[in-house]
Amino acid sequence: MEEGEVDMSRTLSGLIQIQAEGRCMNTHTLIHTGPTGLLVKLAVVAAMLLGSLGVRADHAWGTYHWARTTNPLPLLAVDSVDGTWQAELDATLLAWSGTPNVLTVSPGATDDDARARKRCKMVSGQIRVCNAAYGYNGWLGLATIGLNSDGHIVQGTAKVNDSYSSYWESQAEKNHVMCQEVGHLFGLTHTSEDGSSQGTCMDYSSSDSSQWPNTHDFEQLAAIYAHLDSYNTYADEAPDTGGDSGGGCKAPPGKGCNKNGAVPMGVLVDRGPRREIWIAPREGGGLWVHHVRLAPRGYPGSRAGR
Repeated sequence: MEEGEVDMSRTLSGLIQIQAEGRCMNTHTLIHTGPTGLLVKLAVVAAMLLGSLGVRADHAWGTYHWARTTNPLPLLAVDSVDGTWQAELDATLLAWSGTPNVLTVSPGATDDDARARKRCKMVSGQIRVCNAAYGYNGWLGLATIGLNSDGHIVQGTAKVNDSYSSYWESQAEKNHVMCQEVGHLFGLTHTSEDGSSQGTCMDYSSSDSSQWPNTHDFEQLAAIYAHLDSYNTYADEAPDTGGDSGGGCKAPPGKGCNKNGAVPMGVLVDRGPRREIWIAPREGGGLWVHHVRLAPRGYPGSRAGR
């Protein structure tokens, strides 16, 4: 092994097992430890594996899942939303607990002052849901998962962007985006990329029937969590407020401290008409994976449809 290189099979084994046209490929490779070399190679690998998909029968997000030694997976959600999103968050957590033998997601600590909502710090072993005016940065929602070196989810955040207040005048879309961003944190991606409705919040339709999970979502979760692991990555206790900041940079993807080749957003590895995927290495091993829900065309800063 050359000096300046590291065997990343431990770090990336199973981390970027991203399905393309029904096939799953595994990345066991050598990657330079320098930030630019690492991120560029991550981008190349992921770009080869990711594909633009229409309607999907399988909408697992790669192989990403929380490790647990028994079912159900009992996730706690840190509540960092204010009153304008409280009803949507409460309804979302209740809706996603529709498979009690697979997954339960319950309200955890409440930390909803303005600073906490803007920072939306990661909490080890839990998910956090936040709203704030994050700026006209091109995204409505941002779901981020932290993966350990085994490829298991260890923490996650879902953010909704209040800067696009006119978009949120639609109650159906508030429900839709909140439900979708939280769904990503369990290991789900979209059922469609073409705007057609599958009657689930995991599609990109603006139909009123696309506000909440459907039976297929629960079946997919059951498939994702059908096997057990040898350890747990969830935490069932109050969060440590000194958690990992994850995506703490306030610049939009590709700008300022989020320029390609830098963390925390890292590099853009895939883009569709309505979404982007960004990947960055985590300190100590593993990856940050960011799923960006783009603001529609016509909204300030929109990158949709490029």
